[in-house]
Amino acid sequence: MELFHNLATGFGVAFTFTNLLYCLIGCILGTLIGVLPGIGPVATIAMLLPATYALPPVSA
Repeated sequence: MELFHNLATGFGVAFTFTNLLYCLIGCILGTLIGVLPGIGPVATIAMLLPATYALPPVSA
């Protein structure tokens, strides 16, 4: 039963409003930068990675 408790706790943390908002913002930014010509996935990750340093560890 501890497995289900830990699973429920993880889902409870993952589906908070702030984490879902960060996911939405990340998807929108990734899509907007991904459609730019000449900028690939590696460059996009390299540009957006510094933004995660200011976030809490769970949200990052």
